[in-house]
Amino acid sequence: MQQDKRIVLGIDEAGRGSVIGPLVVGAIAMEKRKIHHLKRMGVKDSKKVTSKTRTVLSRKLKKTTQFKTVIIPPEKIDQLRNNNMNLNEIETNAMKEIIKEVNPDICYVDCIDVDEKRFHDILQEVNPDIEIITEHKADDTYEIVSAASIIAKVERDKQIAIIQSEYGDVGSGYPSDEKTINYLKSIDDDNYPPIIRKTWKTFQNILKERNNIN
Repeated sequence: MQQDKRIVLGIDEAGRGSVIGPLVVGAIAMEKRKIHHLKRMGVKDSKKVTSKTRTVLSRKLKKTTQFKTVIIPPEKIDQLRNNNMNLNEIETNAMKEIIKEVNPDICYVDCIDVDEKRFHDILQEVNPDIEIITEHKADDTYEIVSAASIIAKVERDKQIAIIQSEYGDVGSGYPSDEKTINYLKSIDDDNYPPIIRKTWKTFQNILKERNNIN
């Protein structure tokens, strides 16, 4: 039986909804015949493994696969959103660039759009010869996307650690994190650092509350 040497690409992201820190798109590419190694390695959706396990898995993945991360900083996100580009478009463009660069035979992507077909058709524009599979919760269904989610999450955590070393404990960066909200509320007016996504409603609401109090 001939071994399947087609190149498979998996793509996922981390930090999509955060108000502090970058959006990170992660990708893993490998021959289809080798994908079973991911399961043996213990690869799962990044949300289902501990931080320590993610770090270990990320190191292993980087040694044994082709990987890529695209880091989109808050300032860039704000700039694009101010130019009428929504978050889905920002993220999709990053994914399309990865697909172009890797040019795989098959590509699995965790769907970021409510409409799977619409998202599929946009990515398919990159190359009609690539088999594109876009599904919600693909990071929980396909090991190649789980691996990409680990790469993205570990890089995102690394970026947050760098931010915390410079700005103190900003929490996880997500609006649901009380530490993050308290940090945003503690900053002096007109002195907001570039780690904040200033176009986010969370941040805008804090500004409104502050202005109403004043």
